[in-house]
Amino acid sequence: MDNKNSCSMNVTAEDLGVDEIVYDAINVDVVGFGALNVDKLYKVANIAGVDGESFIKSQKDNPGGSAANTIIGLSKLGLLTSYIGKIASDEEGDLLEYNLMVNDVYTNNLIYANKGNSGKVLGFISDEGDRELYVDPGVNDDITIDEINPLNINQTKVLHYSSFVGNSVNAQKELLELIDDDIILSFDPGMLYAEKGVEYIDSILKRTNILLINEIELKILFEDYYKNKLNLNDDSSFRDLAVYLRDDGIDTVVVKRGSEGVYAINKDDFEVKVPIFEVDAIDTTCAGDSFNAGFLYAYLKGYDLAKSCIIANWVASRSVCGIGISSLATEEELNEFIQNEFNNDKE
Repeated sequence: MDNKNSCSMNVTAEDLGVDEIVYDAINVDVVGFGALNVDKLYKVANIAGVDGESFIKSQKDNPGGSAANTIIGLSKLGLLTSYIGKIASDEEGDLLEYNLMVNDVYTNNLIYANKGNSGKVLGFISDEGDRELYVDPGVNDDITIDEINPLNINQTKVLHYSSFVGNSVNAQKELLELIDDDIILSFDPGMLYAEKGVEYIDSILKRTNILLINEIELKILFEDYYKNKLNLNDDSSFRDLAVYLRDDGIDTVVVKRGSEGVYAINKDDFEVKVPIFEVDAIDTTCAGDSFNAGFLYAYLKGYDLAKSCIIANWVASRSVCGIGISSLATEEELNEFIQNEFNNDKE
């Protein structure tokens, strides 16, 4: 690696009896592209290990998906957003579509499957906020490039990617060949892509402008890669790996380190370490996704790297105070935080 109209593209002009389909290109700030899942969240006494046992205390269904959570987070912060995702005609699909619409995310890029089931994730969350997730991808894995309208995507400022379990990664790769060079690509590979290795997502990494990744995924994805590429004898630190990635052409590398805060470096040689905001966590499921929302918001608003990480950490700290996306920060709350934290001085 160096360097709220709903009409999907699987409907042809012939199907509609016209010579040409004209799609409305809506100007938005960020378009997300990733799996859409209903998170079936179970509160448990503790996460059971191998052959272990626990008990369920409560259960709740929340619409989710990493990129979807980020896009909804951005919408709640006042940015215009849209989403590329696929749903089926089932209860989960209805909930996923409703969740985007009620959070003011344009659904003009949503794709509707004629068969199959919408994606689901079974999540188990302990009293300490630890979690385990099990994915049933459903129609998430059936997205093809002909179902996506690149005219819509080329109206955005930022395209944000997260992972798929299966073949829809190919649509992500092919879309990169159809978008303008000035569109910023933000990428959170997640554990699913991290475990598949650099070669699997090499073309996405080569086009990535902003890499948003946690420390564990960073190590899994890049430690052996750079050890082989650079003939290194010793293991690399998270900072080493971030610098290698920046030197290989990624403009901004942001490493989410959990309770240790965040580290980031960019092409201008700005390098920051920012601590977390201490809160009583209820559910960490959306912490990374909401961090991404805060960072992309700050990036689009022109904040420097340090302030972008502070804003992202604060947005993440708000999200863990409730279940799922129920505690995502609002535009008004963020504006108040920024005013108090930075005294109205963006620079």
